[in-house]
Amino acid sequence: MELSLTSSPLLVLLHALLPVLYLLCLRRDPKKQPRSDGLKSYPLIGALPHLIKNQHRLLEWSTDVVVKQCPTHTMSFKIPGLTGAAITANPANVEHICKTKFDNYPKGEVTVSTIEDFLGHGIFNSDGDQWLWQRKAASYEFSKRSLRNFVVDTVRFEIVERLLPLLERAARDGGRTLDVQDVLERFAFDTICRDGMATSQSAAEFLRAFNEVQDGVMARFMKPVGLVWRVQRLLGLGTERRLREALATVRGYAGRIVRERRQRGEAGLACRDDFLSRFAASGEHSDESLHDVVTNFLLAGSDTTSSALTWFFWLVSGRPDVEDKIVSEIRSARAGSGQGTFSFDELRGMNYLHAAITESMRLYPPVAMNTHCCKEEDVLPDGTFVGKGWQATYSAYAMARVEGVWGKDCEEFRPERWLGEDGVFQPESTFRYPVFHAGPRMCLGKEMAYIQMKSIVACVFERFSFRFIGGDVPPGLVLSFTLRMNGGLKMQVKRRS
Repeated sequence: MELSLTSSPLLVLLHALLPVLYLLCLRRDPKKQPRSDGLKSYPLIGALPHLIKNQHRLLEWSTDVVVKQCPTHTMSFKIPGLTGAAITANPANVEHICKTKFDNYPKGEVTVSTIEDFLGHGIFNSDGDQWLWQRKAASYEFSKRSLRNFVVDTVRFEIVERLLPLLERAARDGGRTLDVQDVLERFAFDTICRDGMATSQSAAEFLRAFNEVQDGVMARFMKPVGLVWRVQRLLGLGTERRLREALATVRGYAGRIVRERRQRGEAGLACRDDFLSRFAASGEHSDESLHDVVTNFLLAGSDTTSSALTWFFWLVSGRPDVEDKIVSEIRSARAGSGQGTFSFDELRGMNYLHAAITESMRLYPPVAMNTHCCKEEDVLPDGTFVGKGWQATYSAYAMARVEGVWGKDCEEFRPERWLGEDGVFQPESTFRYPVFHAGPRMCLGKEMAYIQMKSIVACVFERFSFRFIGGDVPPGLVLSFTLRMNGGLKMQVKRRS
């Protein structure tokens, strides 16, 4: 006798037990559940469909959810069998992650292992004692006046000898169009190579490989399931195959720089005053350690400043009133000096320019999102549960678009928000403005970055103006290690009358 499936006693029993089994599997302490606001959680697969659908636009999607759909401006989600994550634009949560519970939110093994073949165990990809000794060593070097003077002199040389002549040729050619993002990336690389490595080797091949590595490593984070990229790397497939080739170029270039430093020391030649030479001169670091120093500080010193200035020039090109105020301040500072670049004191007195650059980075932070790993389960100040092993990310990009943090005009480019009644620049809490990070991992090169950026803008705007030729359509976002423009920044260069 043939039995109907629908009449099978076993199947009837399973149908009866399924709701019970489902509730038993999912029923947990409500305080330990991901927040339900903002994201729909699907049975068995959790938030996985959201991540797959939006992996190519993670920054825009997460910002939209956190800013518009989450009352506390924090969303959390779980992928059953894998891990969970929290993304926040809440300043109280940023302070909790970066300072109050600093020891509970390291970079974490997942992040470290994902970036290890690029940054090794350098200062931006290490935890505990390994991070601490690098932090102390770097802090000691950054505190020296001689290094600051070296940076000022290097920036001056690159501006006068390379950047301004390039812009002059473009202006003479009837306002030739330049990709300003590419120009700034090359300029920043040349500058950090004198600051950090002082090498004269051609940068074109390395720059191309360096950007490919960043994009390739970032693609790993975009994959909802980390096992996918690890299998691809093992088999040499897809983006991992291209990444392997680019990594070989980066490692080879960094290795040549380290060997050059060693050879100078062994030959008894005078130690250069750049950053890497200071590390190498101590004799306490292996070649592998110095290799990590090279890649970490190339990333920190070149890509961040070029990203910040790219977005700055685009924003100012649409605000002639802001540009006029900057030019007026530059000319006022020049009144009592000669030609060439500006002195440190002159740059320090440019409060409006400082505010304009700061405002630009508020809207388009070079490092748009920063991720930590939760060691032991925790509850953020806004009540969001973060499980052990979860990724805890704060989004500086999203925070800039929260009215509760920056007011109803939060999406407007308004440098005046940073100035007091006397016109002097007024800094904000680093937890509301985590562009240079916050807490113990606060960026050591913040002052030098401002020196470099203000010097470039002052010298360029004193002589030239840029006109964006992309129309009214905003440039697309590329979320890599730094926030870049999709397709570059095409601008026409004109000499200022």
